[in-house]
Amino acid sequence: MDRMALEEALNYFCYKHKGIYFESSVTSPEVIDAIEHMEIRDGDVFLVTFPKSGTVWTQQILSLIFNEGHRNGTEQIENLDRMPWIEYNLNSKNVDVTSRPSPRLFTSHLPHYLMPRDLKFRMGKIIYVCRNPKDVLVSFYYLYKMFSNLKSTVNWETFIELFISGRVLGGSWFDHVRGWYTHKEDFNILFVTFEEMKKDLRSAVKKICTFVGVNLDEREIDTVVEKATFKNMKDDPLSNYTFLSEDLVDRNKGNFLRKGIVGDWKNMMTVAQSEMFDKVYKEKMGDLPIKFSWDLNEETAS
Repeated sequence: MDRMALEEALNYFCYKHKGIYFESSVTSPEVIDAIEHMEIRDGDVFLVTFPKSGTVWTQQILSLIFNEGHRNGTEQIENLDRMPWIEYNLNSKNVDVTSRPSPRLFTSHLPHYLMPRDLKFRMGKIIYVCRNPKDVLVSFYYLYKMFSNLKSTVNWETFIELFISGRVLGGSWFDHVRGWYTHKEDFNILFVTFEEMKKDLRSAVKKICTFVGVNLDEREIDTVVEKATFKNMKDDPLSNYTFLSEDLVDRNKGNFLRKGIVGDWKNMMTVAQSEMFDKVYKEKMGDLPIKFSWDLNEETAS
């Protein structure tokens, strides 16, 4: 498919609003604009990520931390309902967030400047999960293969270009992470990396519990960690997003939860592609003190 046809397919699939690309079929500019005025409670917890950075995994962790019925298996509620997206309607149910009892849990891929304005008064809590961008790139590429409304096949080389230029859902990874990190003083926020969760999930769970003010005993923490392992989540219909409509994703083309590992980029990127990406990363992020693990086996950090 030529580039003009690809652009047409991309323009049908997503639209740009206030610097960010959104999936056309599940949100609108009016929905995005209304989020600014969302009423925030002190007990609200927002999980914020760039796509493919550990969102579904952290949804599972937070749902388990806050809901005893999830931990002990007495409640069969999908994580999408426990932690609805504020910018996307990913199911057929109309979620009335105002009638929800506190503490309310929400999920978002929004940049800092499109979030509810009351969060900037340090109301509520935000957990921001970020992941090394090479693994985000690979995971996002495979997700793009699954999108039902993207009437085009994007090859790997082209997707690298789209990702680096911010022409993907969620916009630029570099701008997203930089924006949240450089505005962290404006919010009540905890930064967690995908890689630290992979390296020591139990410690990450305890850190999150402390931040959100939930006291779990050791046995309850064991349950959270066990139910939040990638293998268990992949087989759990409440958390693995197999409930998404075929109108959104074609599950014949892959799994929403694919590998969940650190360093998978090495299986996709050529040496030249990796070196080019390193150069872009250094130009865009080199002045920030954020450190990512690129491969847990080698324990190397940027």
